[in-house]
Amino acid sequence: MQRGSFQLMKSVNKSNVLNKIRTSEPISRAQIAKDTKLTPPTVSSIVKELIEQGIVRESELGASQGGRKPKMLLINRDAFYVIGVDAGPETVECILTDLSGEIFERTSSKLQRPITNDQFLAILKENIDKIFQSSRTNKEKVIGIGVAMHGVVNRETGTSLRAPNLGLENIPIKTELEQAFNVIVQVENDARAMALGESWFGGHGDFTSMVAVNIGRGVGSGVVINGKLYHGAQDIAGEIGHMTIDMNGEICECGNPGCLQTFATGKAIAGRAQKLTGEATHSLTEEGASVYYLAESGNKAYVAILEETGKAIGVGLTNLIHLINPGKIVLGGGVMKSEKYILPAIRRLIEQRALTPDAKRTEVTVTRLGDDATLLGAVSLLLVELFDPV
Repeated sequence: MQRGSFQLMKSVNKSNVLNKIRTSEPISRAQIAKDTKLTPPTVSSIVKELIEQGIVRESELGASQGGRKPKMLLINRDAFYVIGVDAGPETVECILTDLSGEIFERTSSKLQRPITNDQFLAILKENIDKIFQSSRTNKEKVIGIGVAMHGVVNRETGTSLRAPNLGLENIPIKTELEQAFNVIVQVENDARAMALGESWFGGHGDFTSMVAVNIGRGVGSGVVINGKLYHGAQDIAGEIGHMTIDMNGEICECGNPGCLQTFATGKAIAGRAQKLTGEATHSLTEEGASVYYLAESGNKAYVAILEETGKAIGVGLTNLIHLINPGKIVLGGGVMKSEKYILPAIRRLIEQRALTPDAKRTEVTVTRLGDDATLLGAVSLLLVELFDPV
């Protein structure tokens, strides 16, 4: 779908009608009018346009309330598609989904370092082009591309300002991809994209506020308030990885001592294990996966390392609870594959240190979206554009 067509559709979405259908389907025109406080003729006119555009369809008749049975409205989920991209730092992964997040196509490429901006953009374009060229993809039905990028992102310009794990700066992702594919492109920090994806696809119910934390090679989070991402005044809201946990701790890559990132990443876990146990460097992977497997084998020293990691994360999350007071915290990323040992330690720490009884009971869970959480988050960047009222 070309950019002009998308903007036309978005102008229709200035009302609450489309989002009401999405969240309450199947629903009648009369119920939409009642819930949105719009007049029935206004609702009928908007619904007519949405049906003509193919994004809404009518289903079997609903229950009669004394007159004719109403026709029920649903989102036509296979009317349009979205391409989601998880960009780095180890791989570029792309998916094609329908409006419900069902995945139909998938591509990926390894990133080799050192790499230049142009090489990185070429890999992005190559993978997206593979999706467009697949037999299932109707190019006219693709409403846009969402890119979840690690590091610091300027979401307005769609520029990757700093991608520390790739050693890159000022990558014009949005400009380059829009020129190449002539569709809307939205670019967001990967942890924030994951948070938005959780609110759309994670099955978390009606939470009006939640935080998603991605713990892997780095630690980042996204804050969702009333269904929208919170970015902060300088666009760095959610950088929980650089919250100070120990004033005298190890120096983080940002230059400050004792950041949460120095305790919680896979590399940090493996480093502590090497110091504590004297294991040779080559026997513990940088991701810390071997620590989990050794803990599973019954080695209590490795169990203790993972539990200590959970305590450090718990301190960071307790601070987060006191600052934001989210309804729910969702954890993802490679480190949380050790949830058996880490998650109970997190919950115990919050129970011990949170300020009030309700805060102590803040729900903390691990994503059910698995390794696709960030990719589906990238998809949700376009769905927000399409569905949410302006």
